[in-house]
Parts: sequence; C-alpha cells; structure tokens
Amino acid sequence: MAVLFLLLGLGVWVALALIACGLAGLMLFTSAPPGVLFATTGWGSTASWALTALPLFIWMGEILYRTRLAEDMFSGLGPWVQNLPGRLLHVNVLGCGIFAAVSGSSAATAATIGKISLPELKARGYDESIAVGSLAGAGTLGLLIPPSIVMIVYGVAAQVSIVKLFTAGILPGIMMMVLFSGYIALWSLRHPGKVPKDEQQVSWPERFKRLRLLAPVGLLIAGVIGSIYAGVATATEAAAIGVIGSLLIAGLGGSLTRASFVASLMGAARTSCMITFILIGAAYLTSAMSFTGLPANVAAWISSLGLSAYGLLAVLTVFFVLLGCFLDGISIVVLTSAVLMPAVLAAGIDPLWFGIYLILVVEMAQITPPVGFNLFVIQGITGLQLFRLARMAFPFFLLLVLATVLITVFPQIVMVLPGAMG
Repeated sequence: MAVLFLLLGLGVWVALALIACGLAGLMLFTSAPPGVLFATTGWGSTASWALTALPLFIWMGEILYRTRLAEDMFSGLGPWVQNLPGRLLHVNVLGCGIFAAVSGSSAATAATIGKISLPELKARGYDESIAVGSLAGAGTLGLLIPPSIVMIVYGVAAQVSIVKLFTAGILPGIMMMVLFSGYIALWSLRHPGKVPKDEQQVSWPERFKRLRLLAPVGLLIAGVIGSIYAGVATATEAAAIGVIGSLLIAGLGGSLTRASFVASLMGAARTSCMITFILIGAAYLTSAMSFTGLPANVAAWISSLGLSAYGLLAVLTVFFVLLGCFLDGISIVVLTSAVLMPAVLAAGIDPLWFGIYLILVVEMAQITPPVGFNLFVIQGITGLQLFRLARMAFPFFLLLVLATVLITVFPQIVMVLPGAMG
C-alpha cells in the first residue's frame, strides 16, 4: 500500500504503479518468478471473449460523441419538460440517461450533454450551481445504465455474466434518474426565483413532431439493449450492432467524414489500450498478492470481525469513497474486485448484486475531488475551479448514497430483471 500510494502520488500511471507493486510483493515476500508470472497473467487477464465488447462499445460512444445526437436530444426533450418544476434542467438528466444507454462512458456522457446543455441553460438564465451539479450527477449514469464499460470490466474481473449485469443495471439506472429529477423539482419549488419563467411554449403537435429527433437514439437503444434482453445477442454481438448503428446515424446525419471516422477510431483505441493496460496491472498485482496470501488473510480478518452483510457494506462504502478520492472508477473496480470477492461471498452477498452496488459507489468517485473524472470533464467545459464544482455536485453525491441504501434495503431493485431472465 505504501508503494502504491507513493507511486500514485508521484503521478505514475495507474497500470505501471500496479505492476510495480506486484513486482515488489513477489520479490520481497515470495520465491515466484516475476517475469513468467507477468507473461501468464497478462495473457490470461486479456484473452477473454467477453472483453472484446469493451473496445466496440467505446468506439460506438466515440462515434456518437461526434454527431448532432446531443443537440437533437435537447430539442426533442425540451418541450416535454417545460411545465415541470425546473423545466429545462430535467434535460440534463433525461439527456444523460438516454446518451448513457448508447455510450457506456460516464465522461463521454457528461462531455457530450454538457457541451450542448450548459451554454443553453446559461443563455436562458438558469442558476449555474444546479445546472452544473445536475450535469455532474447525471453524467455518472454512463456507468450504471447499460451498456456500461465498467460493468464489462467488473464482469471479467469477478467472473459474473455481463448480460445479467447489463440487465441488473436497468432499474437502478431509472431509479437514479427519478431521484435526480425529483431533487431538481424540489430545489426549483424552493427557489422559484432562480428558474426562468419566460420559456417559449411549444404546441402539442410540435412536441410530437420533435420526437422524431429522438428516433435514431431510440432505435439504437432498442437494437443494443433489446437484442441482449431478448437473448438474441451476446454483449459482444450487441456492441457490434451498436457500432453499425452509430455509423449509420453519423452517416445519415452528415457528420461521418474521413477525419471524424479516424478520430473516433483513434479515440477508441487509446481508451481501450488504457483500460486493458490497467487490467493487466491489476491482474498482476492480484496474482502477486495471491502468492503472498494477502487476499485470504484479508478475507479471514474481515470474517473474524463478525460483521453482518450490512456492516460489511457500510465499511466497504466508506473504503470505496476514500479510494475514489485518489483513483478513477475502472482502477477501483479492477484493483478491488478479486481481493474483496472472497469476503463478499463469505458474507452471503450475491456477486451480481455487489457489481451494481460497486458501480454506484464508483459513481460517487466520479464527482469527488481531487480525482473526479466527471469534475475534470465539466471543468474543461466551464473553466470553474474543481472544488467549487464538487460543492455544486454534492447534493447529487448524497443522492447516490441514498440509492446505495435503497438497493441494499430492497435488493429486488437489482435482482428482479436478471431473475426474470432465468
């Protein structure tokens, strides 16, 4: 732990820091050959058919990021929320929820919706704190609403069905959207002077006409998520459907050029390589810790504490929130999944449910400084100071805590849809 935090504090890449920790552990505490173990672990952690869905979903998000999809969603959704308390602020939540269902990335969701919604909301006189805070919170839906890149990473690391994880994330994702919009409505009722009232009224025929702008993303969601839930496609096959659909949307919308195609491909390659490198580093560290006996000892120590499942989850939630102050979401998942899984299973916690719980606490990490990826993205859009952004996002952080409590008390929220699949 000392080596890990020292290297991370010095700014060393996460993957290299993990590999260095694994190497130090093997050389200091075991007689295992570090080089041979790295070769076998590196191959074993990446030679997975399930993992092939990862670059495809990332590429799909990169393609859509370069289209007019977010702008069309704003125009299509705006008239339907104009009579709700908070009016166009709800577009942040609905837009992020919809885009999350086709991007799989929290950062891409926050960036894409934010580039359209924040300038529009500012121009119309909406309060900056609730506009920015709602975007930061709703942007985290990219991790929870399938297809989620983090779900794929967790599924591979914890040997849990990715299709069932995707299905399990649907109801919690909808619940989060309801919580976010509910808070916006309550905030708006308490601060009526901070919500502009001179919105242009759109007639009902015009509302239905603008719904056509949502047709492309609706068809894409149906093709990706519908094919998985219907059992006609695996996660990887659904990812291929998503890439083809996103290319069609970009092509028909006129945004698919040679330059945008190459840019999306290179962006997907960079992100995929980064995640795969982290996976290799985490797998190497996990193997090294296995040789030292650390995971078994940690699991035995946690078991000896006599904590109930609720007590264990309370301790883990604090642990993950603290870890989220220093690591990004994917690093947290790959670094902790294998180590904690024995203790989780010993406490009688379902690994499928634990995956959704873990993603919720990782969402908290996306909006906690100093390493909050969503905060970095929004800082790039707004130029605001990082800790000021964190204060704006704090109410939505608390809503994520509430959601974690709700799925703990009512685990059926997570388990009912996967159970229906059989």
